[in-house]
Amino acid sequence: MTEQLRWGILGPGGIADTFTKDLATGGHRVAAVGSRSLESAQAFAAAHGIPNVHGSYESLVADPEVDIVYVATPHPFHAEQAILALNAGKHVLVEKAFTVNRAQAQAVVDLATEKKLVVLEAMWTRFLPHMVRIRELLAAGALGEVRVVIADHDQKISTDPTHRLQDPALGGGALLDLGIYPVSFAWDVFGEPSSVYAISSPTPTGVDQNTAIVLGYPEGGQALLHTTLDARGPSTASIIGTEARIEIEPVWYFAVSFDLIGPDDVVIEHFDGTVEGRGMQYQAAEIERIIHSGEIAGTVLPPEESVAIIGTLDEIRRQIGLRYPGE
Repeated sequence: MTEQLRWGILGPGGIADTFTKDLATGGHRVAAVGSRSLESAQAFAAAHGIPNVHGSYESLVADPEVDIVYVATPHPFHAEQAILALNAGKHVLVEKAFTVNRAQAQAVVDLATEKKLVVLEAMWTRFLPHMVRIRELLAAGALGEVRVVIADHDQKISTDPTHRLQDPALGGGALLDLGIYPVSFAWDVFGEPSSVYAISSPTPTGVDQNTAIVLGYPEGGQALLHTTLDARGPSTASIIGTEARIEIEPVWYFAVSFDLIGPDDVVIEHFDGTVEGRGMQYQAAEIERIIHSGEIAGTVLPPEESVAIIGTLDEIRRQIGLRYPGE
């Protein structure tokens, strides 16, 4: 029988709360939580029944009861904390966006390879049942030649300049927090783009408020993507091919259903993608599967693809003039 792996939560914020609930839903074991504030770690542990509590990240990653560290802090800290965990001999699941820039991402992946440890970006949508089925349909040629991907992630976020998404020092802006979803989705369907075009308007704090992206591909495919943080969008996504199209229900990056629709607008297949909880347990199952397999990377989102996606985000940021402190 395969021994159950033990999770350590680094950064007990809102996303960590959701993930930890889904870990329980999926039957995973959470052994420890760590924060820069012992009181915050204690409160999180009490809420989730976690036995080991740490008042520093260094103490968490040194815990012998932890096999995998989930890094759930803001983007600018991902690389440093992933490296901290890897150097302590832990496998790492890193929240998206994986890092702030490609150089940081490559440093994390290179260290994981050197240490023979698994590092996975927590792009949880990739591992949901509806995305698994969509990749099967694409591989089978059910859509014919894929021409277009259309996706948005538009939310109405607080305009308070101290809010995390408004703060350049915390990697704020729509792109890294929200736009990462449609960009990663386009990568999942088409792979690496051959051309990138982006326009944007900034917030008063200097991060991107409203960003439109067009990605082009060698065989003629296109991705039309949008993200904003001051207006609620439809949260829909479509994949359009010469023989059929896929329309994903809102919110498309959650565990939802989709229709495969023929050129005559008749539904060929309806896939029910609803799951228990939010669905973040599927990414946990994937990293545990990779670890138990003895490999250091999977095929759904290999670490080098996460590095390359950050490279696409770098190019978008270059075009829209978005730089973060220290870059």
